[in-house]
Amino acid sequence: MTDSKNINNPVGQGGGQRKRQSRAERQNNGPHRNLDRKSAADQKAELVRKMREKAAAAAAETEDGAAQN
Repeated sequence: MTDSKNINNPVGQGGGQRKRQSRAERQNNGPHRNLDRKSAADQKAELVRKMREKAAAAAAETEDGAAQN
């Protein structure tokens, strides 16, 4: 019996049927990674929003200080 090098061909793999994996899943880019990317994008959007608010507050302070001089 030959040992298979292909993960989708369970010959010589020993034990039950195996789920057929897509190329993305074999590269560890399965559906779970989409959730990770979404949460990362949400965190980035939140960070950008906070930075813009701080920049706007700093710009308003600078304008107030320049107007008083």
